[in-house]
Amino acid sequence: MAAARFTGVHTVAVPVRDQDAALAFYTGPLGLEVRFDAELQPGFRWVDVAAPGAATSLALVRAGDGLPTGVDTGIRLVTPDARDAHTALTDAGADVGELLLWDSAPPMFSFRDPDGNTLYVTENPAG
Repeated sequence: MAAARFTGVHTVAVPVRDQDAALAFYTGPLGLEVRFDAELQPGFRWVDVAAPGAATSLALVRAGDGLPTGVDTGIRLVTPDARDAHTALTDAGADVGELLLWDSAPPMFSFRDPDGNTLYVTENPAG
């Protein structure tokens, strides 16, 4: 049997209670840009945000019974300067974890969005 052929990851869903509040957080302190925001059918809004120039986006999807908030998303955002990103998110009032400075890995930290979803930030000087 042949394997399916995939060429990338397009979108990762993040469950949120209030899409407008989430959009303000993801485009404000996180600096992501809106790629798509539309009501596809009555009561079903699709909101996509992404880092400028990034191939992969985050879909801010409305949480429900089968899709709770407050999850560890496993999403790793990349920044050229983890210290600056840590300071900016802390100053914006985000729930930010400790800046980890290990000899064997790049600087990194975790944070939670307003819905309690955990995301991670790691430094890559190339971007």
